[in-house]
Amino acid sequence: MIPDSDIQTAREWLAGASRVAALTGAGISAESGIPTFRGPGGLWRNFRPEDLATPEAFHRDPNLVWEWYDWRRGLIAQARPNLGHYALAELEQKMGGRFMLITQNVDGLHNRAGSQRVLKLHGDIWWTLCTACGDVTSDYRVPLPELPPRCAKCGGLLRPGVVWFGEALPARTWEQAEEAARSCDVLIVAGTSAVVYPAASLAPLAKRYGARIIEINTEETPLSGAADLCLRGASGELLPRIIAS
Repeated sequence: MIPDSDIQTAREWLAGASRVAALTGAGISAESGIPTFRGPGGLWRNFRPEDLATPEAFHRDPNLVWEWYDWRRGLIAQARPNLGHYALAELEQKMGGRFMLITQNVDGLHNRAGSQRVLKLHGDIWWTLCTACGDVTSDYRVPLPELPPRCAKCGGLLRPGVVWFGEALPARTWEQAEEAARSCDVLIVAGTSAVVYPAASLAPLAKRYGARIIEINTEETPLSGAADLCLRGASGELLPRIIAS
């Protein structure tokens, strides 16, 4: 049971902050029923996700990769944002341009909960990127009518608009994430294992620039020892308590 005093401390820090940032990971999506990428629920057709989420895999068999992503999109389409997603959207409403949400998730649940100031470090599973002309569009159809899909503009082969293993994060998005970490007074880290880099470097960066770190997770992580406040529990339970109206 989280002591009320810890919840009150978190509330006071947020109330006194000029700028707040939040970093979310797979844990907050798992609470909406989306299998974590590395969990047993993420396996499909005897392939490891790591063998399907690479440029090499796409070059080798784009149809197989798209079958897997179409399956994932179908799972995500059935999921709903949870109270943790809605609490962060409420915090954005309160703070406006003084709040930034950084997510490692590609499921789009933050947007569906109402968040608009979202930096998507790993892209978005609902985006498609043309490998020929570079056009990026959103496509929410489930299932997709054609696999692999083709670009409506040039007919080129489309790929999922996500960051694969071995690929760099989008440069501008990462720059904005680092700036949000450097400029915030409080950083909420919710549902992330704190082992996936470079995202895991944001909390230490924020701390070096004087931010207080609030970690919300069901278990201890490599960040826990450096966090100023560790709240053990589900994001969907704890975020609404500290971001109370």
